[in-house]
Amino acid sequence: MNQTTPLRRWQRAVSQRRAAIVLALALPPLLGLVGLAWRFGAGTLAVVVATAGIAGSALVAWHWSRRGVESWLGRRLDALAPSLEDSAALLWRDAAALTPLQRLQRERLQARLGGLDLDLRPAWPRRALAASALLALVLLAVALRPPPLPLPSPTPAVDARGPAASATRLVAAQLAVTPPAYTGLPARSGQALDARVPQDARLDWRLRFAPQPSAVWLAFHDGSRLDLQRHGDDWRGGRTLAASSLYRIGVEAAAPLTDPLHRIDVSADLAPTIRILEPQQSLTTYDGRQARWPLLFEAADDYGLASAELSLTHAQGTGESIRFSEQSVPLQGEALDGARRQRYRHEVDLAALKLAAGDEVIARLIVGDNRTPTPNITRSPALILRWSAPPAADAAGVDGISQQVLPAYFRSQRQIIIDTETLLAEQDRLDPARLLARSDAIGVDQKILRLRYGQFLGEEAEGAAAAAVEAGHAEADSQLGALAQAHEASERAATSEGRFGVAGDVLAQYGHVHDIAEAATLLDAGTRATLKAALDAMWQAELHLRQGAPAAALPHEQRALEFIKQAQQATRIYLARVGLELPPPDETRRLSGERKGVTDVTGSLAAASDATAPLVQLWQALALGTPPDWDGALHALGGAAATDARSLDVLAALDRAQHEPDCAECRQRLRAALWPLLPTPAAQVLPREAADAAGATYLDALPAAAGARP
Repeated sequence: MNQTTPLRRWQRAVSQRRAAIVLALALPPLLGLVGLAWRFGAGTLAVVVATAGIAGSALVAWHWSRRGVESWLGRRLDALAPSLEDSAALLWRDAAALTPLQRLQRERLQARLGGLDLDLRPAWPRRALAASALLALVLLAVALRPPPLPLPSPTPAVDARGPAASATRLVAAQLAVTPPAYTGLPARSGQALDARVPQDARLDWRLRFAPQPSAVWLAFHDGSRLDLQRHGDDWRGGRTLAASSLYRIGVEAAAPLTDPLHRIDVSADLAPTIRILEPQQSLTTYDGRQARWPLLFEAADDYGLASAELSLTHAQGTGESIRFSEQSVPLQGEALDGARRQRYRHEVDLAALKLAAGDEVIARLIVGDNRTPTPNITRSPALILRWSAPPAADAAGVDGISQQVLPAYFRSQRQIIIDTETLLAEQDRLDPARLLARSDAIGVDQKILRLRYGQFLGEEAEGAAAAAVEAGHAEADSQLGALAQAHEASERAATSEGRFGVAGDVLAQYGHVHDIAEAATLLDAGTRATLKAALDAMWQAELHLRQGAPAAALPHEQRALEFIKQAQQATRIYLARVGLELPPPDETRRLSGERKGVTDVTGSLAAASDATAPLVQLWQALALGTPPDWDGALHALGGAAATDARSLDVLAALDRAQHEPDCAECRQRLRAALWPLLPTPAAQVLPREAADAAGATYLDALPAAAGARP
């Protein structure tokens, strides 16, 4: 690739600056590490660390100085040189691979490079350099620290059989921790009697006392006791712990042992975690062409995964005749982080399952860890593959009937007028048979609407409506009366169940039911007369429409709409509000002092129980310096049942404060440990803040201003 002189100069400068930055960041900490190796090791170790560090730093600097320099320079030039028109990346591309337009642009950019005087080197990372120098100073300070003074040798113990027996002392202690084999953790031991161990770990104590007691035991906070056995000068014993615990060393000797509580924190073995990688959605729709269903899971555990299987459930059928078949497929994982994190991949053979329309396949991964004897089991969320069933043939027929018939039952009078006006505008282009058919269809809509409004006045059948109209709209039977409300504003569902395909029954099922005998008296005479006039106009409109004369029916339709609007605007009916009616008070008993029939309700009130009340009282007693109720606090904390970290903190602090009543620091530490366990106080109204000098002056001036007002 041909490059101009400025490009080579900029590239060399950037590479040198990058290498210098890497060396400036790596050499100060390397110097501190060499000092530590010289302090705690030997000269040979320091030389090895220095050689390896310098070689590694040089290798990293060489690699970083050449990595992505061209692309970085291109972005830098585009940002600092507008004359390059965001095309600096063309300067490093092969001219033979460019298009004619790109080659022309590249030649223009090369001609402009000579007039650019830019410093494209990356800036020094000042914060990172300061952090590197600070780390080097810390390492050098540790390396130059003087060695600690040797501990004095323990004084020989006085024989307890002497006249003045000394107190029993713990002169040596060792706690060995053997984690369960499935964890893969190494065994360890130390002199500290407090430890954090895995769940179900084996703990072995080895203690030595001076003078020797006659018996030694470990008393745990749950009330259990571990007796130690004497082997020579040592007392030994062991136990497997499944939960966190507090314990104290107890001895049987002439002089007792003063020993604080020790704590063993147990880390529970967590259940595996599962993450679904494919598919990304829990529900997948099957299109009928897919031969396999790919599944991809990723599982992780704190100590290691053991078994994994894929549970497949095949659901066949619909309604109540559904059959289920289950099968389990063992899976082999792909190790990502040893046995702790693995990836499981499987493709479900849909042909082997004989998947059919309407079936579902439910997949779930079940993973267990290697805990013994009972592993932790985790089940993933369900993944569903669904093949939707085609719509049934009878459902398609119902849809067609609904589209042709049901909308007619909900036609309004205004819609009938619009349909009639449309027919009148098109009647010149229609043949007589077509005109009669469309006019008759509108007449059917008018009939259905007339029957629907007839129900407001108690009409239930065609014969009843016709007889009412022919008799001059005589007053309908009061037992079949109904509420008069607007058709457009009333959409209540019918309470009777009709037969399919019968117009009157469908109307009774989907229309309004107003034949409520109890509500018939709520219709005033004017509203009933208006509705009867609307039915009369509907009848005349239907008569002309069925005869093929829409022009003669239109005036009657419009009159029917006017009467319906008048019924909508009729005076509303107001009902008396029914509320609680108390009996009138007996005035003769007022101020007489007679309490006949009055009971005392205070005895029926039960005091609320608060389990945290003893903790609150203990916290207040520690603050006021009054004698605390230790037993009540222990009972509130759970005592032997306490296993969580916060309760154990409080128990340890409580034990120390109880045995050292003069220790102010112990009481303060106990109050701090109690605070997270106290209940949140209820919200209260804050008192008004006292007025400052300006506010006090304003308040004092208010009475004077009020007195001066005319």
